[in-house]
Amino acid sequence: MNTAELLKMLFSTSFTVYALIGGIAVALCAALLGVSLVLKRYSMIGDGLSHVGFGVMAVAMTVGVAPLALSIPTVIIAAIFLLRISERGIGGDAAIALISSSALAIGVIVISLGGGMNVDISDYMFGSSILTLTKGDVIISIVLAAVVIMLYIIMHNRIFAITFDEKFATATGNRSGLYNMIIAVLTAVTIVIGMRMIGALLISSLIIFPPLTAMRVCRSYRSVEICSVIVAAVCVVAGMLVSFILSIPTGAAIVLTNLCVFIIFWAVSFIARRIVRR
Repeated sequence: MNTAELLKMLFSTSFTVYALIGGIAVALCAALLGVSLVLKRYSMIGDGLSHVGFGVMAVAMTVGVAPLALSIPTVIIAAIFLLRISERGIGGDAAIALISSSALAIGVIVISLGGGMNVDISDYMFGSSILTLTKGDVIISIVLAAVVIMLYIIMHNRIFAITFDEKFATATGNRSGLYNMIIAVLTAVTIVIGMRMIGALLISSLIIFPPLTAMRVCRSYRSVEICSVIVAAVCVVAGMLVSFILSIPTGAAIVLTNLCVFIIFWAVSFIARRIVRR
């Protein structure tokens, strides 16, 4: 079976098309926000917020509440709280560890009290359910992703300013605290909508890998953004293809595809530097 036939088979059903659209929507948001977060050395916020999302999801599924409806406001509050305690003397890494470990512990306890882990909870943890997305899930993902991308584009210049020199940006009249909060909120929304597709324990990789990959070969902020978005979209498609061929969880396949692309870009960058030095 050649590549064309394989792709035709993969995307011949509605659920794979839904998975593709939803996955790309989340990947684009994560890649854009990840550029600023990585450069500000705050990339692990995605990991912390994903653990919060997992804890909230465990509670929601145990008490019979829609996970998305409860997760979005709770994770947004956690993102704002994370910024506040960081500003008051607790380092960013320590604040993330504090929140993520606490939320994960709450989730584990709730799952234990609720009768143990079931298939739905496992899907939210590891991203096995990207291929079970419904049309409604995809519509919600597209709408939220469109809002995130639109706000990012509108605030692009200010995000650029606070990314590279927050003190100077504040001195020139930019409300750095407000824009940091907006970035955190947009990240929280991206984490929640991507949690079911990629998995709570894997979603932070979509924030970290594409920007780091792009930075191996790109030097300007805009070129890193463009390359990061392209890498994220390509890795989603390639990851789904690998998942289909090998019958492995889609979320994990997408993450490993990102890892492979990062290694390739790093190798190209390393070889190029050696050639230039010679």
